[in-house]
Order: sequence, then C-alpha cells, then structure tokens
Amino acid sequence: MFVSALIFGLLGSFHCIGMCGPIAFLLPVDRENSLRKIGQVSLYHIGRIFSYAIIGLLFGIIGKSFSLFGLQQQLSIAVGILMILVIFLPYKTFNKINGSGPIYRFISKVKSGLGQSLKKKTPDTFFTAGFLNGFLPCGLVYMAVFGAVASANAIEGSFYMVLFGLGTVPMMTAAVYLGNFISARARKKITKAVPVFVVIIGLLFIIRGMGLGIPYLSPVEMTPKITAVQSCH
Repeated sequence: MFVSALIFGLLGSFHCIGMCGPIAFLLPVDRENSLRKIGQVSLYHIGRIFSYAIIGLLFGIIGKSFSLFGLQQQLSIAVGILMILVIFLPYKTFNKINGSGPIYRFISKVKSGLGQSLKKKTPDTFFTAGFLNGFLPCGLVYMAVFGAVASANAIEGSFYMVLFGLGTVPMMTAAVYLGNFISARARKKITKAVPVFVVIIGLLFIIRGMGLGIPYLSPVEMTPKITAVQSCH
C-alpha cells in the first residue's frame, strides 16, 4: 500500500502544480550558482516532506487508537469507502471546509508566513517556505492523509506521508527550474485520471480490510494478537 503514497504524490504534483508551482518558481534561489541552487531547492523539498511527516505522524496516531480497540480492518474498509465517497463530493464542499472558521484562520496564517518567507533570502528561507507549503490545502494531500490513518501506526503513517512528499519532488523541482511548463490541456487530462486512481486505491483499502487471505494485499488477521505465556515454577 506504500506504493499508493508515491503515486498519490506524483499525480498530486501534476494536479496541484497550478497552485504550488508559482510558489516554487518564486523561491529566491541563486540562479547564477547552480550548486547553491540545488542546495536551496533541496532544503525547500526537505521542508515540505518534513511537514508531511508531521501530518502523517499525527494521523497515524489517530489510526493507532482504532487499532488498539481491534478495529484496524474496519478502519481500512472505512478509509477505502471515504476515499471513494470524497471523489463524488462537489468541489465546493472542499471550499466550504477550507473556509470554515479555525481551518480558514490556520490557512491564512500559513499563507501569510509563506509570503513573508519568500521575501527573505536568509539560509532558513527555503526550508521554512517548504515547511509552510506542506500545510496548504490540497485534495490529494487529504487522500494521502486517509492512507496515513489506515496505517494505524504513527511511524508508518509518517512514512506514508514522506513517500507522498517524495512523489511530488520531480514535478515541483521542474516547476522551480522551468516554471509553469505543463499546458492547461495536459493538466486537465491528468486531473481526469486522478479520480479513477483514487477509486482503485479506495477499493484496495477495502479489500485489505476484508481479510480475504490474499498475501500482502488482504491478510486474514491484521490486528495483532496478545498471548499470555505461563511459566511453571
């Protein structure tokens, strides 16, 4: 299932390059020193991936709480169903969620901090910009978060989101060097393919939770058993 995180990241970078691409292109990188530029872009990516790792850690802990009650398989099924249902939600629904009180205030602070960091040219600028960029709202990030929850483990949830972040690196790097190089027509075609992939991943999560006895894909028992060992004295 970790492969799905990488693909989410790759497709997400195509889908979201219209929003995050300009941010990457506006990074105050040194355009005369190639080696320094590579280092600055790398710090930007490290910052983004670090924020994703934190998000994955937090939501992995939430998933772990379900696992402690023996609900890991049910959680996997629920996450798969949610992924599929979200695909059919109107886009306006996400705008309403992002526009709600606490979330709107949080996003506003992130955008404000990101804007201020892009004006600076200090050593921490690129890491900070990447870190804040990672908290901007994105539909594919939400899907990856579902995957982190389904992992039912803080470390695995964090790792899932790290893989998601790594999947975004190629396109976001291209955005820094080339700007908005993908035509609107190409992005539109890729955007149409994203829901199909999400539905497939959602179905895989459902199958995973059903315990069909398929090695690696749908294990019979996902919840660890606790056994008591009695010793004779």
